[in-house]
This record gives sequence, C-alpha cells and structure tokens, in this order.
Amino acid sequence: MRHQKGASYIAILFAVIGLAFIAKALVAVWGPYVDDRLINDQIEQQIASGPKNLSPAAFDKEMDKRFQMNMVDKKFADVAKVSNENGLLVEKNYEIRKPFLLNIDIVLKFEKRFDQSSVQAK
Repeated sequence: MRHQKGASYIAILFAVIGLAFIAKALVAVWGPYVDDRLINDQIEQQIASGPKNLSPAAFDKEMDKRFQMNMVDKKFADVAKVSNENGLLVEKNYEIRKPFLLNIDIVLKFEKRFDQSSVQAK
C-alpha cells in the first residue's frame, strides 16, 4: 500500500471527540434557553392581558403562578424587577451557571426589557 486512502484511526478519534464535545455543550445550554424563551412568552402574555394599573406585587404573584404551572424552577423576583411608573415595566436580568467539564462552567446571561405600551402594540 503505497498511497493510503481514507481517514486514519487518529482522525476518526478526533472527530468523535469533537462531536461529543459539541453535543455536551448543546445539552448544557439547551434547557436554560428553552426556559428563557418560556419566561419571555409568559411575561409578554401577562403584560398583554393584564390591566394597566396592575401593581408590581400582584404582577410578581401572577408570574410565580405561571412559572409554577409551566414548571420553571425559579422565583420571578430572582429573574426580573417590575415597576409601574408610566405603565408597567419589567426588566429581566439573570444569569445561570452550568457545570460543563471538570471545573469549567458555562455562564449564560439573559437580559430583556418589557414595556407595557410596546407589548400591547404588537
């Protein structure tokens, strides 16, 4: 065999290790991104369907109920802050740390603002 054709065992091993690394990263970040999408949808639905003069405490309580129904394992007060000066304003700002490999963590940071007038205009 003068001219070898195809991939060597080492190349195949590196490809499998690379695919396993990418799959592990996807599994680690998939859940938090799905939860964040669900949190965004629930905040928008509550703002759109709620009254304009809803107090921040009542909004927090209603969102905690929605989180519990949708099995989101967070408290709304840990995820977002609500104010009601010129209409309802929700500022979502939180981060999640997921263990990845040995002592390496993946940090996911989620930030978004929801204004009642812009959400109801959609």
